[in-house]
Amino acid sequence: MDFDNKVIAITGAGSGIGRALALDLADKGAVLALADKDAAGLAETKRLLGNRPASITPLDVTDTPALQAWIDGAVAEFGRLDGLVNNAGLTVVAPFADCPRDDFDRVMAVNFTGVVEGCRAALPHLRKQAAATGTAWLVNVSSVFGMMGYPTQSAYNASKYAVRGLTEALHLELGVTDPGICVIRVHPGGIKTNVVKNSKHIAGMPGARTDIDFAAEFEKAAKTTPAQAAATIVAGMKARRHRVLIGNDARFIDWMTRIFPNSYFRRIGALMGGGNR
Repeated sequence: MDFDNKVIAITGAGSGIGRALALDLADKGAVLALADKDAAGLAETKRLLGNRPASITPLDVTDTPALQAWIDGAVAEFGRLDGLVNNAGLTVVAPFADCPRDDFDRVMAVNFTGVVEGCRAALPHLRKQAAATGTAWLVNVSSVFGMMGYPTQSAYNASKYAVRGLTEALHLELGVTDPGICVIRVHPGGIKTNVVKNSKHIAGMPGARTDIDFAAEFEKAAKTTPAQAAATIVAGMKARRHRVLIGNDARFIDWMTRIFPNSYFRRIGALMGGGNR
């Protein structure tokens, strides 16, 4: 599968997986339409790309008209759209009972509704391109937390399970109506990005860790670099895989939740110092 001159749009391209994916695809000849709420981070991604063809658009994916305008603008500028990667995301670390509604709703709006509206905006263009060339991509980034629940991550869990369900449904629907569109759900494990460091932390559980402790623990557990994650996603796109697991931790969690669908809860509870329910 050749990415030369393929037009790929990526949200959350100002850092982490999104930036690494932009650099990887650019190395393979892709033309990029990049968006991120972080204008400074987006500008740095553009600088790293050098003279390789890319447009950048500061964008909050919860602004649906702006999201639609970004997609349509990319098509107007580059002539078509071959793929969309819905990658933008955030989290809040809080027990459900202590998580303010506004914070919960913000996570759902960015992580899920932003994906829904990105798919809605891009789908007509992807259908057109798939009909013309036989190939287009719709890539939605979920998480290992779209495969397993975890304490203090109720909002993030809800959003990433929702992305998983949406993407599976789209895979089945478009497999009938538009088989040229490869619909991929991505489940990263621990990736060395700033998503946890930049998240909001709300204490509430007994023995709750500080923001610094939580971020340090995540950094220690995160074994996969953004570049490695990007390479895995690109390989999945080339192979037209419909599910991409990133990291040994993601593969282990996938195995554990399938083989031990009930007892894995006890394992997580033990890690958190809780009972064996």
